[in-house]
Amino acid sequence: MGLPQKKPKFVSPEEYLAFERDAVDKHEYFNGEIFAMAGAGKRHNLIAANLIRLIGNQLVDRVCNVYGSDMRVKVPSGNYTYPDVVAVCGEELFEDKAEDNLLNPLVIIEVLSRSTEAYDRGAKFEQYQTIPSFREYVLITQEPYRVEQFVRQDVNAWTYLEFRTADDAMRLESIDCELRLSDIYFKVEPTFPKQIEA
Repeated sequence: MGLPQKKPKFVSPEEYLAFERDAVDKHEYFNGEIFAMAGAGKRHNLIAANLIRLIGNQLVDRVCNVYGSDMRVKVPSGNYTYPDVVAVCGEELFEDKAEDNLLNPLVIIEVLSRSTEAYDRGAKFEQYQTIPSFREYVLITQEPYRVEQFVRQDVNAWTYLEFRTADDAMRLESIDCELRLSDIYFKVEPTFPKQIEA
């Protein structure tokens, strides 16, 4: 029989923000608890950098912005997350004058990892769906090639699309951008199982 689990201390959103704005490392806030975020490896960083460059180049002459993983998103429940990439067009709404908690993202992109994939697909996506402005959710595996896109049709309906080859192109309708998988995975080498010698 194991020892009883210590109940985590409830942290208010105000306490979280005061802590987070002075923290060296990033933490997400979920239902009164603070969770440290693991650092990202080479593949994750290459994919995120490619996405920011590709989307940013297409938005350069428009009233739109793309942000990396340092921009927090606040969901209506009061939780805070750090998407890998987020895009917004038109007037940007922030929680306060610090302008570090975005309220109205259009597109959210997560680069999947083993430690976060279940959360990104499940509870995190459920939270994002409560954001009125949110229109497209993209999940990208670190191994070429697999990109999944969820496009909002109405409050409770989403269209699912999947892309699997280097020549596939995904269209982000809400921000009028096109992303070719060969560009998303630029310089990301596939890993192959090691051959077992006879």
